[in-house]
Amino acid sequence: MRASDAERERVAEALRDAVAEGRLDMEEFEERLEATYKARTHGELAPLVRDLPAPGVRPPSVPASSASSASSASSGEVDWPSRIGGTATSRGAFAFWGGFGRRGTWTVGRKFTAFAMWGGGEIDLREARFESAETVIRCFTVMGGMGVTVPPELTVRVRGFGLMGGFGDRATGEGTPGSPRVTVTGFALMGGIGVERKQRKAAKRGVAGGPRKELR
Repeated sequence: MRASDAERERVAEALRDAVAEGRLDMEEFEERLEATYKARTHGELAPLVRDLPAPGVRPPSVPASSASSASSASSGEVDWPSRIGGTATSRGAFAFWGGFGRRGTWTVGRKFTAFAMWGGGEIDLREARFESAETVIRCFTVMGGMGVTVPPELTVRVRGFGLMGGFGDRATGEGTPGSPRVTVTGFALMGGIGVERKQRKAAKRGVAGGPRKELR
């Protein structure tokens, strides 16, 4: 029987949950996700999630796990599985002779494109949710500026470049287990784009332990 877009999306969501929970490594997740969106029948979809829990089903909790989860929450660690998945609230931003801001609790799209000309923008991912475990943020600026702020726990790759401008890449690095992988790319023409790591608000209040150095 032919598969619908909704059925493919349900399988993709199950795969995102699985990689967030550590059931799949990133390479296998990418292979299965690609096969999901290429699948045309139920027979092609079924093997992709056959060895994974059914959507909405979670293993029974045990006291040790519960204690560990409670400890993580109290220590300010990021609960990545709860922040991956859902419908994007924003997939792009634009500024012309002005500015834009994406901050606080929002859900960033799998692909997010931002453009600023003779203006500026701010993209703050410290409290954000992610539509996908693999996120690409494309930043373009012409005679303007843009800043991307990420938490220390997030896996980030910066691949942009500047022409008569700058594209900062000091935030590149691995995050904590289960973290989404965010690639920041694009270019700055006679302007600047900065990507920096800053602590989340909870960490600043001392919940997550000692202070981390911010990149400026």
